[in-house]
Formats: sequence, structure tokens, C-alpha cells
Amino acid sequence: MTGGRPNFLIIMVDQLNGTLFPDGPADFLHAPHLKALAARSARFGNNYTASPLCAPGRASFMSGQLPSRTQVYDNAAEFASSIPTYAHHLRSAGYHTVLSGKMHFVGPDQLHGFEERLTTDIYPADFGWTPDYRKPGERIDWWYHNLGSVTGAGIAEITNQMEYDDEVAFHAAQKLYEFSRVSDEATRRPWCLTVSFTHPHDPYVARRKYWDLYEDCPALEPEVGFIPYDKQDPHSQRLYKASDYDSFDISPEQVRRARRGYFANISYLDDKVGELLSVLERTRMLDDTVVLFCSDHGDMLGERGLWFKMCFYEGSARVPLMIAGKGIGAGRVAAPVSNLDVTPTLCDLAGIDMSGIAPWTDGQSVLPLAKGEARSAPVLMEYAAEGSYAPMVAIREGRYKFIHCEIDPPQLFDLESDPRELTNLAALPANAGLVSAFMDKVRARWDMPAFDAAVRESQARRWVVYPALRNGAYYPWEFQPLQKASERYMRNHMNLDNLEEQKRFPRGE
Repeated sequence: MTGGRPNFLIIMVDQLNGTLFPDGPADFLHAPHLKALAARSARFGNNYTASPLCAPGRASFMSGQLPSRTQVYDNAAEFASSIPTYAHHLRSAGYHTVLSGKMHFVGPDQLHGFEERLTTDIYPADFGWTPDYRKPGERIDWWYHNLGSVTGAGIAEITNQMEYDDEVAFHAAQKLYEFSRVSDEATRRPWCLTVSFTHPHDPYVARRKYWDLYEDCPALEPEVGFIPYDKQDPHSQRLYKASDYDSFDISPEQVRRARRGYFANISYLDDKVGELLSVLERTRMLDDTVVLFCSDHGDMLGERGLWFKMCFYEGSARVPLMIAGKGIGAGRVAAPVSNLDVTPTLCDLAGIDMSGIAPWTDGQSVLPLAKGEARSAPVLMEYAAEGSYAPMVAIREGRYKFIHCEIDPPQLFDLESDPRELTNLAALPANAGLVSAFMDKVRARWDMPAFDAAVRESQARRWVVYPALRNGAYYPWEFQPLQKASERYMRNHMNLDNLEEQKRFPRGE
């Protein structure tokens, strides 16, 4: 450990439902490596995304700021280079910051504080996926989700997403070996490697070896069955339309196959996690490294009839968070926390002056909670992307979750007595006082008309810029990984004996 500062291995997955991690991976999941990690981790059983969609959720994760502050409202909103991220904070403190995998940065800056990026991204970096509040209810067919991911669930030995995650894991392991080669040098820099996979994000297609693990899985049926359109809340009705439910007749067997493929891909990821932790252990870096496991948002997995994310129900908004390392007590933490807390927590662990971080984050370090201390700050969430017609916000405080949108009736759930969120307490007159108290908190925290206006302006600007940039010669913003082939392996400007010695670790054994 350099100067007492730990290394960081951040393992991020995509669309992993946090209800499957009530205290580490659920018993039915075949995830031995994640279960072993959980056993030595602080496990945050009520951790939430800042926004239940990839790009806004990830920009908030990186910066510790809500989408209303980053202005990354949806999957095609630019993440400004001037917004500090944990990669900037750690890099300023002397860390070598590296990304292998997905982060869905939109715009020409594809680094955001990372010194190196080992792979390209899996999703586009331009404005092409911009929603349009001026046309409520319009489906943009070429990129909106539909239920083809459910009807197409099954087995494949290679897919677009497997090809990507196989590459992400390979480059991450190679980077860990590279770090190990200088790990015993007094002048080495501490490092932060973020490894970001795209599974278990749909489509729900898995390799047979993982699919077969779930032949008799007890969790293939949703706990809450299909809710018809006319019985759904207004936002869920909008999601039915956005995901083109009318064009699909989903059978119970298709639901089971989709969930099976999803669970299978958790096992696929578990093997990737095992590979990375094995490298850390074999290269003697594990004791000096804090391992953080997280996800950007969840997946409803057919609960209530809903799929994917884009809402504040637990399956979509709740995500795993586990942190393991020296000085971090293992055990479950029940207090609600947020992905917004990751940036200040990493800085706290790195020994960075937290007063310098506080102005740049809406989160707080979770280290006091892991030591048994209390925290009163509520968890805040926002959503202003496809499937919505106006910005939505949510507050998770104590046992309650409150959801507000200017165009919808409020929703209030008691997650202790009603973990499946089946009873909207806001609809009951007896709870008028509680609803009023939460509305006071909403009004104190958000200027909803201004939030709505900012989203609409952002969308409208991008609907001008994107078609223009696609007219004529097009220069992509996607990250292009560069390799200096002339500096790799053995070349004639190198001494062979020196090279072989430098690239070996451990040496002389």
C-alpha cells in the first residue's frame, strides 16, 4: 500500500436488480465468487441508483451529482468535461486511473478523468438516442426498448454483449498484471481500475454452461404477477407504450426463460469477478486493494408486468453495493444509501480532504455507516428520459419511498410492511399529512417547472445538432483504443534479458 493509500478495483455491472442482493447474492444464485466477496464486504442492502437509466445513472455514479446537476438527463445527453468525477479526484491525489469497459459517456470527452481507457464503449457516444418531450407517447422505434429481449431469451455461445465483456475482462486482467510488475517499487503510484461490464443487461441470452445452472431455479416466476394496463399507475402505463407491449403476447414460459437467461448471466459475471480477484490474489495485491462491486440500475424482470428499468420501483432503482478491504467491517448495512455516495466514499478511503470534495457531490461517504454510525440524509433519485413525459423525482427516507411527478398522482410506499410496493399509501386520505410532509421536501429540494424547462431545452438543442452532424462527413465521438504495437512484447530497440526480467512477476522465484 503506497503511503497507506489503498488501490481500488471497482467492478461495475449493468442492470443488476438490487433485490437479488438483500445481503450479498440471493441463495438461489450460482455466484460463488460474489458470495465470497460478500462475506468480507460491507453490504449495503438498500442502495439506490441516482437515475434508473444507463447514461444518467453512470454520470451520477462518476460525479456524485444528480442528473439535474450534471444535465445528463437521458442516454444521449452530453456529460460535460468540466464536471469533476472520482477519476479526477483520485488522479489529483496521485492515483493512476484506468477504465476497462462501459461507462456510456456522451460527447467528445470519453475519459472524464481516466488516464487510460483500455476498450471502446458498447453504446454510442452521440446525441442519436435523444427523447422528445414535444411528442409525448411517440416511440422512436430504432432505439427504444421493446419486448423482443423477452421473446428472444435463450442460449448462445457468443453474442455482441459476450464479445464485449470477454474483452473487458481480458484487458482488465492484463492491466492488473501490469500493475503487479511495479507493485514492489517504492516510487509506484496507487491505482484505481474501474472494470465495467454490460451484463446482465438484456437481451437475456446466456452460454449453455450458465443457462444449465438454473434448470430447477425456484425464482423463475415473478413474485408480483402481470398487472393489466388499466390497473397500472400512469408512469407504468407510459412504459407499456414505450416498450411496445401491444405488439407482443408474452407467455409465462417466455417470462421464465428471460429470467433464467438473466440469472445465468449473473453467473457468467461471477466467473469474470473470480478471474479478476484471482489475479489480485496471485500477484499479492489483494491485501492492498479495496474492491467495490456495484451496478448502474436494476431490471424489473417481469415483476408487475414491467421489464428493464426507467422507473422507481425497487427492481429498477435498487442496486447492489459491496465494499471489501482493510479497515472496512464486513456485515450488512440496512440504512438507505445511494450510488451518489461512491465518489465521496472512494475519496474518504484514499485519505483525500473531504471538505474539498463536498462542494462537488450530492452524496456522502458511507464509511461512518459501515462503522455503525447513523445517517439522517434521505436518498434522492431523478428520472427524465424515455417513457416519461415530464421529470420524475423520488425520496427514499426511513421506511418510506415517495415518488412525485407534476403530471401524476403521488405515490408513497412503506417498504417495511409492503416490500413489493402493492399499496400506494398516498391514495388513502389517512396519509394526507405524510404526503404533505414529503411534498414539502420535494418543493424544498427541486424547482420542478425549472427542471422540466431545462430538460426540454436540452432535448430541443440536441434535436437540432444531431441531424446536422449526420449530414455529410461524420466524425464519431466513440473512444478509439490505441495500442503502441512497436512498444509491446519484444522489439529490436529493447534488451531481451532486461525485458524478460521486467515483465515477470514475482521475480526470481
